[in-house]
Amino acid sequence: MQARDMFLKNEKYLSFFYIVLFLIFSYKVESDTNIKIKTLDYLNSLQYFSASFIQNDNESLIEGRVYIGEKRVRAEYLSPSKILIILDEDKAMYYNYELEEDEFFNPKNTNAWFFYDIFRNPYFFEDSKIVLKDNEIMLEKSGVDREETKYLINVYFENSPVILRKIEVFINSEFLSISIFDHNYNENFDESFFKLINPKLLN
Repeated sequence: MQARDMFLKNEKYLSFFYIVLFLIFSYKVESDTNIKIKTLDYLNSLQYFSASFIQNDNESLIEGRVYIGEKRVRAEYLSPSKILIILDEDKAMYYNYELEEDEFFNPKNTNAWFFYDIFRNPYFFEDSKIVLKDNEIMLEKSGVDREETKYLINVYFENSPVILRKIEVFINSEFLSISIFDHNYNENFDESFFKLINPKLLN
């Protein structure tokens, strides 16, 4: 009888332990889900937005500014070379100011696709993993692109309030880090600002 009572007693403790674990895990999942929703809402709300950035590929540093419109993304590289890139979902333009050369292309056929998807594709991060550390949120997205190339994208945010701070991109052996600062949430864009037209033709 004593062994039976001990077994039943231990079983009750174990049941209580599992219930507590379930509640803790459920709370964490719910909390993580709420933070992920808040973070994705922030990303999707970035319209009429701009920020400065420093891009690092482990070989060179490039300074520029990114602009987010309702449907398109505009990146202006300012130093060391002045280059303009405007991205839509399936069309884009590249313009080199020094060489006065333009090129029109489908971003999905290049490594530029991620820049559009991060800012203007509301479904891109739906299946992403969220990592919380101190006052930092990281969205981790991995997959395979149209060329069957594996990629990993990490996007870092401050928490409370949510502020975009950094993007890391790993595509095959290529690495790109984009640090973001000097945020402006109230840009007023001209009608032609996001047009896929050689900028010389707009003047």
